[in-house]
Amino acid sequence: MRFLCLYKPSKMEGAPTTQEDMETMGKFVEEMMQSGKLLATEGCLPSVKGARVRLSDGKFSVVDGPFTEAKELVAGFALLRTESKEEAIELTKRFLNAAGDGETEIRQVYDPGDPDVPCPREMQQAAAK
Repeated sequence: MRFLCLYKPSKMEGAPTTQEDMETMGKFVEEMMQSGKLLATEGCLPSVKGARVRLSDGKFSVVDGPFTEAKELVAGFALLRTESKEEAIELTKRFLNAAGDGETEIRQVYDPGDPDVPCPREMQQAAAK
């Protein structure tokens, strides 16, 4: 199973990170990559360099950053491969211990052939009934 983890820190965007925090996170990332559990991870640049694109009633709107609601800002992501959602939760707890206060949303990623998740074609057929 693969899980996308979206990290939202509780500290303000752009808050400085200590050298010790960076080293702790670096060791954690290295360990998880070597174990094969961490497939990809990156941090996001400040929201001033971003934009939000919305489609509503057939019309697009684009809002350039910075964004004011710090608690809703995604600061980074990780893509995990685990045996279960519970394992993804445990790894996320370890990540938060290294990263500090905040929240991580965990979402299972669609994998073709997953017996517990219908494929998009099956979902479309079910919706049409």
